[in-house]
Order: sequence, then structure tokens, then C-alpha cells
Amino acid sequence: MIRAMLAGALVLLAACDRLGEGSADERPAAARDFPRADRPVAPIVSTRWSSEEARDRVNEAEDIMDRAGIRPGMTVADIGAGEGYYTVRLARRVGPNGRVLAEDIMPEVIEALSRRITREKWDNVSLKLGAPEDPKLPENSFDRILMVHMYHEIAEPYAFLWHLSPALKKDGELIVVDADRPTQRHGTPPRLLACELAAMGFRLDELIPKPTAGGYFARFRRIAARPDPASIIPCAFRG
Repeated sequence: MIRAMLAGALVLLAACDRLGEGSADERPAAARDFPRADRPVAPIVSTRWSSEEARDRVNEAEDIMDRAGIRPGMTVADIGAGEGYYTVRLARRVGPNGRVLAEDIMPEVIEALSRRITREKWDNVSLKLGAPEDPKLPENSFDRILMVHMYHEIAEPYAFLWHLSPALKKDGELIVVDADRPTQRHGTPPRLLACELAAMGFRLDELIPKPTAGGYFARFRRIAARPDPASIIPCAFRG
């Protein structure tokens, strides 16, 4: 009897591990038609990856914006904007004829960033409170969408990318910067990233290891329509 009870408990624990915290019904409604990621999701531990001064000393933002082809007049989304390190530098780069939308999923972060944008008078910046499963971006609006050191924190990557995809213009590009290490260690292995993006109709066009931002720089282009959510097979995680 005791052995049977222990076996049952182990099965239950394994099922809980596969499901993560909470039941399927507790997932956001917009994510329930999509598979869960077959990998750990890193917790959000800070709104900043490093100090702005340290990042500027190695010319991080300028290097990433140069590689991403950010030019005056463009419309750019900064996903997981945090304290706005990239937001304000993107705003300077695209100039008064361009636009930057800074998105984050934490209301207190958006409020703090709003105060900074107002204080520093960035008139070409707007803010958006997104959700873990949907960045809530306007369709056909962006020349570039940037996700810098935050992809591993996306709790519902398939739902998130499915909802994000229509926001890119026809020739728009999705730029991801992350560390080459397992997601539970606050990074994303490039093969896993490319697989999850491919499942959403994106092609990896360029991968540059160790830019000034650390980790790698990945450039994606949308080449196929969004799949039916029920047809998505999660990419296998190894690490």
C-alpha cells in the first residue's frame, strides 16, 4: 500500500513539473490554445540587465542598433523595455520622424518609464502594457522589433510570438539578443530560439556571437503565415 501511494505521488509530481505552476485553467485565456514551452522559464529578477553607464562604456546600444539597421524615420518596438535603456537610445536614433513603442508586462515598470519619458521629453515614444502571452502591439506597424536579454523570461513563447507576428511590417525584422546558456540560467540556446521562432513562421537570417551586449545577436524575418495553434509542436529542450 505504501509503495503504491509513493508511486502515485511520484506520478503526480511529474505531472506537476510538466505543467508548471497551476493548472491549465489558470493559464491566461489567450494562451490556452497554444502548447506550453518544453523548457524552463526564467523568473524576472530585475528590470535592468546592467547599469546604463557600464553598457555605454562598451558602446552596447549603438552596436546593436547598427547591426539591426536602425535608421532615422523607422518605427521600432522595444519589448521588455524595463527602465528604458534601449527605449531612449532608439528614440534618439529614429529621430522626430520615427516612433518607438516601449512595452513591458509590469505596470510599475511602465509607470516608472513613463515618468522618465516625460522628464527627458522623448516626444516620439509611446508606452504599452503587454501581457505574458501577448505584447498587444498594433498590426503592420514596425520596421524592427527588439527583444534584448528578455526572451528567456517569456512564460508563453508560442502564444506570445503568435500574437507578436502581425505587428511587423512586410519587410520588418525581429531582433533578439540573449545569452547562449539554458533558459533557467537566464539565456536561450540559439538552436532552441531558432526552433521556437521557426514554429511561428520566422527564419533565422543572421546569428552573430558575442556582440558588445554579450551573448549573441539574432536577426529573424517572417517568411510564412502564422500556424494554427493546435498544430504547433513544442521544441525539445536540452540543457
